Amino acid sequence: MRLTSTSLNCFLVDDDLDDQEIFCMALNGLDGSINCIFANDGVHALEKLNNLTLMPDFIFIDMNMPRMNGLQCLEEIRKIDRFNQIPVYMYSTAADPKAINTSKQLGANDFIVKPTNISDLTRTLANLFIRTHVFD
Repeated sequence: MRLTSTSLNCFLVDDDLDDQEIFCMALNGLDGSINCIFANDGVHALEKLNNLTLMPDFIFIDMNMPRMNGLQCLEEIRKIDRFNQIPVYMYSTAADPKAINTSKQLGANDFIVKPTNISDLTRTLANLFIRTHVFD
């Protein structure tokens, strides 16, 4: 697969450092030029987003985090006009139908259940990027 643009910036909000590493490994397995940007919780994410010089192309938010959970983070991100066009995906180990519905009502583009291994995550991200025409 090949990126349709020169590089891609993916912003992951997740308090689990292992999940951050796995996510980045999956992205690099797709294309080594993809930039991984991380925040450890919703509060940290909002601070980083307000100070970023690079605009993320995609935002992925874990549901369960300390200080500010994923739904609260999503809601705050969607209040910021410059992030309105950026796809936001909720990213969680559990696929609770109520949480999925709530996240979509708050502006999430979709809900991704965290796969159990890197190859499944790589495949999930590849399919997402193909659907959004990031890869040709």
